[in-house]
Amino acid sequence: MANASPPRRLIIATRESALAMWQAEHIRERLAAMYPACEVGLLGMTTQGDQILDQPLADIGGKGLFIKELEVAMAEGRADLAVHSLKDVPMDMPEGFTLAAIGAREDPRDAFVSNRFLDLAQLPGGARIGTSSLRREAQLRERDPLLVILPLRGNVNTRLRKLDEGQYDAIILAAAGLKRLGFGARIASLLDPEESLPAVGQGALALECRADSADVIAALAPLADAETTLATTAERAFSRALSGSCHTPLAAHAVRRHDGLWLRGLLASRDGKEVMRGERAAAVADAAAAEAMGLALANEFLARGAAKLA
Repeated sequence: MANASPPRRLIIATRESALAMWQAEHIRERLAAMYPACEVGLLGMTTQGDQILDQPLADIGGKGLFIKELEVAMAEGRADLAVHSLKDVPMDMPEGFTLAAIGAREDPRDAFVSNRFLDLAQLPGGARIGTSSLRREAQLRERDPLLVILPLRGNVNTRLRKLDEGQYDAIILAAAGLKRLGFGARIASLLDPEESLPAVGQGALALECRADSADVIAALAPLADAETTLATTAERAFSRALSGSCHTPLAAHAVRRHDGLWLRGLLASRDGKEVMRGERAAAVADAAAAEAMGLALANEFLARGAAKLA
């Protein structure tokens, strides 16, 4: 019987940014509530992705830079699991590690944050928008080529401070992170997926552990959300098949609709001049079907010439 004998101690490896700590503490509280006899602690770490802030993420190795040090801690036995924003997790897990659970999704949308304007439509030509995402950049450029897209790195607090200092007219952030940190009031407007298709896995938390830690995998299983798991499995399969990375403006978002899953995908050139969109809807009952759906949409994109964009 799963979780009949959970570990006596669980250590969660986490980045030390405010959002990462919130996420790790959220999971710590849930585990402590489920397993009162288990001691659940946090191991705060600074990753390479946190240290290099003067270069675009795509130029220094991608989002995997936020994860490698946490995996080393798990491999060395200093931590039992790590909590990630799923959108930061590479599509292919390194050998020896697994995603033991994907939790219920927060708001997956992008958020428009500005002290001067209510939404994208109000921005004048030449307005300065900050974002660290090639996906957001391509969709913004497609919408309005006159916008000036500027790089924006740092944690949520740092990005908001840069906006408040006047370095940008507006910035685009994930709504989930703002809401989790209590900054929901800073959101001027939310971008519907039709305006800005979200990143793969955006809004969901992923729990990673060693693939050989059967007791940890069993202990984390109750934290998995079935609907979010199916949706993000389809999204990640789509991205994986198109070799989606930080160098590729790629988006995918799946939601439950009627009795099935509706998956929308996007692939673009960075300048927004070439944008390919597609969608699929089907009954999806398990992870294999979700994987097949994502792969089918990716194959459709490839048949339409996606290789020149990816």
